[in-house]
Amino acid sequence: MFLSDKDIRKEVKEGAITINDFDEERLQPASYDILLGNKFIITDLHSTESIDPERGVLPETYEMTIKDGDPFVLHPGVSVVGFSKDYFGSDKYLVEVNGKSSLARIGLLVHNSASLINPGHYLNLALELCNLNNVPLILRPGMRIAQLTFSELSDKPEADYKATGRYHDKEDQMNGFVLPKK
Repeated sequence: MFLSDKDIRKEVKEGAITINDFDEERLQPASYDILLGNKFIITDLHSTESIDPERGVLPETYEMTIKDGDPFVLHPGVSVVGFSKDYFGSDKYLVEVNGKSSLARIGLLVHNSASLINPGHYLNLALELCNLNNVPLILRPGMRIAQLTFSELSDKPEADYKATGRYHDKEDQMNGFVLPKK
């Protein structure tokens, strides 16, 4: 069962859901809109010959930070990692991220496969941004980029991400995204 707007508001107030900084205007009937952050991880096309994840060959990347309101041009067929401005999570609920239909209709994919955030995982979400259109898309930090839904679990998990230490103790982790070593 998904939480309604009333339930999301109540659970944020009671601390069962963390959303920094919660904004009533972004609360939808059964979801919450999150904003695009300022940080992007981009594959360096000039130094990346190929990617072979099976053999541990990962792309050379660089980080780019864009000021609030400034444009980030996402070219056709290009995929980058961006991050949510919002920091969120819950020990009680399974959180799912989905694209916004208005952005999907213009060709923006916000996640390729990583749509679930398990209980105990708190983060600025890594978004797998890809332009499926045939013209460049302008993205701006602070724009509404995706929406979160919250689902009740049938029972408390035996081990959540906090209990297992998963994603909480890696030196090279950056808000849920492990950067390849250069």
